[in-house]
Amino acid sequence: MIKAFKRYKKFLYSLALGIAICLLAINISSPAQSYNVSPTTISSQLADNAISLTIYQQQAEAELLAESSLISQSVNFTRFAAILSGDEIYPSPVSTNASGVVGAALSGNRLIVRGGFYSLSSPLRDYATDPLVPPNPNITSGVHIHRGAAKANGPFQYALQVQVNADGISGNVKGEYTLTDEQLQALNSGGLYVDLHTKSNRAGELRGILKVQS
Repeated sequence: MIKAFKRYKKFLYSLALGIAICLLAINISSPAQSYNVSPTTISSQLADNAISLTIYQQQAEAELLAESSLISQSVNFTRFAAILSGDEIYPSPVSTNASGVVGAALSGNRLIVRGGFYSLSSPLRDYATDPLVPPNPNITSGVHIHRGAAKANGPFQYALQVQVNADGISGNVKGEYTLTDEQLQALNSGGLYVDLHTKSNRAGELRGILKVQS
């Protein structure tokens, strides 16, 4: 098992760095945003995201391996990743210095999610004091999984568990879910996304599609 983890670590690190390089190229070639972030800062943030994504994917896979060992069966899993940004908020992108990454592992219909977020513009939206109308008792945090395409808003599926750091604007997220057939089909076709809501961006500050990783 130790050798397997080492192979996963090497693979995931290469994968995450590849994602970071692609995103860096996109950011450099894209038109300037309304906020000013230097290329050096962007490069540093993306490198940090790449490393974090590797860690979160390893955590998700380790949890699946642990679950399978408890029931004495082998496990094959598919990896997913979401890079969260304000540019993905629909229909009105959000200008923010915040970022986030989510790694996930799927075995059968069992999905394990691990992730993190950084430099939010404000603390997460508190649905206990600022609920939806009408309220939804299943929305227990400011970070959610929804069903929907990149350029569409879709129905809420799950709330992720959130651990906020002392600064109030960064932290970690996790979730463990047994997907329905409809959710499983959506996930495998790029139809599940993660979004994050803050007090200053109640409709969403960060968002990203969970995409399968080869």
